[in-house]
Amino acid sequence: MSKRDIHISFVDVVANIRRQIRLGDPLIALGIAILGITCFAALFAQLLASDPLALNPLERLRPPDTTHWLGTDQFGRDLWSRTVYGARVSLVVGLAVATLAIAIGLLIGLVAGYVRALDGLLMRIMDGLMAIPGILLAIALVSLSGASQLTVVVAIMVPEIPRVVRLVRAMVLGVREEPYIEAAIAVGTRLPWLLLRHVLPNCMPPLIVQATYVCASAMVTEAILSFLGAGTPPEIPSWGNMMAEGRALFPIAPRIVLFPGAALALTILAINILGDRLRDRLDPKFAKRV
Repeated sequence: MSKRDIHISFVDVVANIRRQIRLGDPLIALGIAILGITCFAALFAQLLASDPLALNPLERLRPPDTTHWLGTDQFGRDLWSRTVYGARVSLVVGLAVATLAIAIGLLIGLVAGYVRALDGLLMRIMDGLMAIPGILLAIALVSLSGASQLTVVVAIMVPEIPRVVRLVRAMVLGVREEPYIEAAIAVGTRLPWLLLRHVLPNCMPPLIVQATYVCASAMVTEAILSFLGAGTPPEIPSWGNMMAEGRALFPIAPRIVLFPGAALALTILAINILGDRLRDRLDPKFAKRV
């Protein structure tokens, strides 16, 4: 296999993604459409909805109508407004966890995969972190520091970092023995530049796919933690908090649970669709078949 077949530059990765998206894959178009609507609602929630915290006991548990598109909850709060604002919490947590986990895991994985003296120590630490359940960690952090979005992000991010590290390490172990790496070392390329210029670009395709899975997993975990009371503060309108508040009223007002649950499911479905299709499109074996 030639150097051109193995070495993938950042430009090649971006160009490949753009080319595959331009192919008009209906699943990619569907995922982008759903995710785009969710992001639009989160960014312009103030224009699309009213105050999600406004109480109106006289209009509690009203069914959907022209005034309240999704009805109201047990406190008379508008479900449409709370569902729209809830998108902000899920997207912020998902993007924050994915960004931090990928960045930290990438750095540790590059060092662990290339510097053999640190490989054993770093991977044993990662194995220890993988043994910590995210939900138990979140409950412990909430009990120590109080419920907040930062606590949720940290609790979800910690178990995700070792998964990224193991992925990057496996990629680095396969790349470090290639002839062009040995040639770069022979001409005196320093280690930081060697990792950034020659090793890192080869890790980008699987990392892009991994980032989508981490984001979707973080959104689900945030909803679970909020549902259990160990996530975002109850006063913040998040999809998990909405489902937790409506579970007692599910027999008489199932919409309080179903609407935020449907929004969460559609958003995660869109992210997973994009991740699956990007995985197929960025896979060299698949590229050869098409």
